[in-house]
Amino acid sequence: MVTFAKDIKELISSKEIQKKVKELGEQITKDYHGKELVCVCILKGSVIFFSDLIRHIDLPITIDFIRVSSYGNELTSSGDVRINKDLSSPVKGKHILLIEDIVDTGITLDFLVELLRTREPASLKVCSLLHKPSNKVKDVEISYKGFTIDNHYVVGYGLDAAEKYRNINFVGIYPTA
Repeated sequence: MVTFAKDIKELISSKEIQKKVKELGEQITKDYHGKELVCVCILKGSVIFFSDLIRHIDLPITIDFIRVSSYGNELTSSGDVRINKDLSSPVKGKHILLIEDIVDTGITLDFLVELLRTREPASLKVCSLLHKPSNKVKDVEISYKGFTIDNHYVVGYGLDAAEKYRNINFVGIYPTA
């Protein structure tokens, strides 16, 4: 029970999230059978989803992290994507799974996909816990999708509002008005 965030209305329960994460991990395992996979976590929001997901992928994997920003401490994207931390290893010729918490406008993910394609991976796919198609500005293919949600500002399970609420174990609606 979360006591510090009484104003956050639960949208997706912890139990629903864990069930979906397991299903995604099993599908990724099946699709990449016999291959090594590099799982790339988009920091900071994806770290909890990423950590849970990789434990359900039954393959030899390596992990890496990339951090970009387009929100800063605001509730809306500036549209200006900046790399704050790049990958630590080359990805040329490797199978890459880019793991994201939420695809909202698609601007950040489109930037990352285009950037990583220039590095010549063997394959590049995207896994996102949440998809909010109503705000789409850039169309990005999501190979593994957890939940499609309506146009709410959501927090919890790694997602934040000005760096707060990441530690809530469910996805909830943040009151913006």
